[in-house]
Amino acid sequence: MSVAEHRAVLRRAVTPPWLRWWLVAVLVAVACYYLGQWQWGRYEDKAARADRIERHYAAPAQPVGEVLATSQMPLEREWTRVQARGEYLDGDLLARNRPRDGVYGYEVLSRLELDDGSVLVVDRGWIPNSDEGAEVRPDVPAPPSGQVEVTGWVRQGERSLDRDPIPGQLSSINLAEASQEWGDQALLGGYVVRQQEQPAADPTPLDLDAPDTGTGPHMAYAIQWWLVIPAVFVLIWFFVRREERDAAPALEDEQVPDETAPAPPPRRAKVRIWDEEDG
Repeated sequence: MSVAEHRAVLRRAVTPPWLRWWLVAVLVAVACYYLGQWQWGRYEDKAARADRIERHYAAPAQPVGEVLATSQMPLEREWTRVQARGEYLDGDLLARNRPRDGVYGYEVLSRLELDDGSVLVVDRGWIPNSDEGAEVRPDVPAPPSGQVEVTGWVRQGERSLDRDPIPGQLSSINLAEASQEWGDQALLGGYVVRQQEQPAADPTPLDLDAPDTGTGPHMAYAIQWWLVIPAVFVLIWFFVRREERDAAPALEDEQVPDETAPAPPPRRAKVRIWDEEDG
């Protein structure tokens, strides 16, 4: 592309019709930038969660008092493996709509009163819905009686879903709502997903699925959104250039002589020296 052609395309690119398209391209670029940032943020959250799980999940168990207090547990300590000793209190709650291997049921929440008098919420595992439907409370396996040693992983309480409460059930494992259901019971600032109990109850709820450490496709989605930004500008430039080429007069492959133009004068023959001598 010559310099003259390049300048012609630039002149056409700043005409009012194409300026409107450049404005659209800027708006698309801004939207794609923020969509990419959103997907990148989701990737970073999942990557941080996977890192916490990999660091804590199989580590030696710590005393629960070193990890949990009455204040909310820091996110950095989530999935720390702990041990707790105490006795289960009566009155289980069921967290509904909880999947396990693709099947929905309940997670059983019990209160463990520790030796120091504090109360820990233990997610003892999963049970299926009643055969009569999700509206009917299923039979819940009782926790072991007497002194129990529980090993498991600490989790932060879940956010509230702001749904109307059903007696004996929770929409999410929200510790404030659980406390209200248990009569404003003072609870530690996190709960424990049971790995094992000693002694073990029989029957007992099924163990929960292992946590997912995948990061998903969010990094790829972020890069794709950001690649759209230069692609939009390149595409508009391509159409401007094509329009300019279509509008430019086509050059003839061969020049046709003008028959009306006067003929050039005849060429005078060159006289050589030896020709003059011969004459």
